Amino acid sequence: MAGIYIHIPFCASRCSYCDFFSTLRLAEWGARYVEAVIAEARLRCHELRDEAVTTLYLGGGTPSQLPLSLLARLVNGLNEVIDLGHVGEFTVEANPDDVTPEWCATVKALGVNRVSMGVQSFEDHILELIGRRHNAAQVTAAINSLRENGINNISIDLIYGLPGQTVDSWTRSVEQAVALKPQHISAYGLTYEEGTKLWHQRERGEVIEVPEEQCLMMYRILVDHLRQAGFDHYEISNFALPGYYSRHNSSYWNDTPYLGLGAAAHSYDGRVRRSNPCDLRGYVDKVMSGEAACEVEELTTGERYDERVMLGLRTSSGVDAARLREDFGDEALRHFMREAQPHIDAGHLRRAGDRYVLTGDGIMLSDSVMRDLLWDE
Repeated sequence: MAGIYIHIPFCASRCSYCDFFSTLRLAEWGARYVEAVIAEARLRCHELRDEAVTTLYLGGGTPSQLPLSLLARLVNGLNEVIDLGHVGEFTVEANPDDVTPEWCATVKALGVNRVSMGVQSFEDHILELIGRRHNAAQVTAAINSLRENGINNISIDLIYGLPGQTVDSWTRSVEQAVALKPQHISAYGLTYEEGTKLWHQRERGEVIEVPEEQCLMMYRILVDHLRQAGFDHYEISNFALPGYYSRHNSSYWNDTPYLGLGAAAHSYDGRVRRSNPCDLRGYVDKVMSGEAACEVEELTTGERYDERVMLGLRTSSGVDAARLREDFGDEALRHFMREAQPHIDAGHLRRAGDRYVLTGDGIMLSDSVMRDLLWDE
């Protein structure tokens, strides 16, 4: 099986914290970009190696900003090139204010069965501060519209550590998220990415960074509330009701091959990583001239080992030691077990059969645990 990711780089405005590749030039580039993505699929579909495509994910950017006629052209054009008949999970990212009844009905007809919404916070003054276009009331309206149109697999994104956020206000946001009964919640700690508007605001003293101890407290509150609400904590930043794990995102963590299409998209087949340029014009021009735009990087054995360990430890499934030995040999396994033992003794890792999994305390120290387990060639 395999997955396809398509990057839709268009936004109506830029959020102050975001450093993902995006552009405000939808009217000028939208139609040409869609044709370029279809052309790229035609050029690179052989990379799927006849694997059945089981997940399709449109991320961004803001995919819900794409006019519905262009979205239909994209899906139908892709289906002419790649067999989408085996897709069991088709996700589109959306902003709550774009999720109208018309939008819901159209995407449902195109085969979308999962929507991931960037909610971030339920506090309107914080949403305004970070440049979000929606308000809290629009989140409820969007979820109602999705369900009324038969889309019942809904994920919402939250961010903790936002400027002005307190432990109490974060707790209320988590409670409001749970009350809306989504099937999936992703939550990420805010990072001040250099060059973003929010980074400059912090440098000028216009916003104050939330202390790390407070962010850790927010994360613990998130974990406790979602577990009590019946969510499985299946990846460090991801929580789902049973049966609603993101199949597409899970492919990133378990070595399932995926093909990335569009500017700034990445692909991985287990050995080779391919990355498209963060350049709208350059991407479109190259693909429409009949050439793949991606750069190719073949990973070393050590890099593949490191990736396996880092991604495995992010999940509740952990790292499979037997598979590690099978794929990387006895030396790699000995290294892993030698470096893992102090963390087992300290209560940061636990062993479940052949699998090594971070404990609750270990998750709080995940960066240092992972760093110790890397293989320095």
